[in-house]
Amino acid sequence: MKERKAGMRVGILSDTHGLLRPQVKDVLKTCDVILHGGDINRETIIKELEAFAPLYVVRGNNDKEWAKGMPEELSFSLEGVSFYMVHNKKGASPEGVSGADVVLYGHSHRYDERVIDGTLWLNPGSCGPRRFHQPITMAVMTIEGRAYQVEKLEFAHEEARGAGT
Repeated sequence: MKERKAGMRVGILSDTHGLLRPQVKDVLKTCDVILHGGDINRETIIKELEAFAPLYVVRGNNDKEWAKGMPEELSFSLEGVSFYMVHNKKGASPEGVSGADVVLYGHSHRYDERVIDGTLWLNPGSCGPRRFHQPITMAVMTIEGRAYQVEKLEFAHEEARGAGT
């Protein structure tokens, strides 16, 4: 049973590259919805995520043949907050961005959170194998009414089997 807090809890991650860390799974178990910004790398990761909560996901540049039916961009609303997701923000469509309260993207493995012209642009970073010496990060958004709050989560880097540095 999920530990309930006020509002909807949204787990936001990207660039898992075939690795779902135990710490990330622990967070996702408490979420009502999961958003993945692409570069999943393995279909089994999708199945694991769907076992925790409803999943919204876009295809990343490393998601090959198995993911060819996956959308490259996605627009949807949660609790009245409109979202637009794309893996690489350079590929964001003006139409998708213009109607969004929140633009979610990945690709760079670098956490970024900024408001541009009233729209939150959020890259949760990467919580898969550590690359480019970036921190291991994801985000949790709490939505209450039309208001939302974002919490950055950073995990300690440990040498993991096949994780690389």
